[in-house]
Amino acid sequence: MKSRIREQFAALAHSQWSGWMKYLFGKCTSNDDGTMTIPAWAVQRWRRQMNTLYIDLSDEEKDNDRHEADRVLQIIKSMKSKNQFKSLEERRQ
Repeated sequence: MKSRIREQFAALAHSQWSGWMKYLFGKCTSNDDGTMTIPAWAVQRWRRQMNTLYIDLSDEEKDNDRHEADRVLQIIKSMKSKNQFKSLEERRQ
């Protein structure tokens, strides 16, 4: 069971990374040598975001992170409905 849960979260992590890379490369310019150039506006925006605490993000930026959190919660909800998590009471015994 632990392996199955791990694989579900690993698949989600890959999906999130893959989605980000598609978005990132979609904003970049392809160079003749195979490299990509990130536009200055994107560098400025992402640098600001990576140096900003979640609480200080705009509501729109928080919504993007909430969407990703919802994907994690969906896996947890699915596992709970399949009784893949022991209740706190079961763990204490």
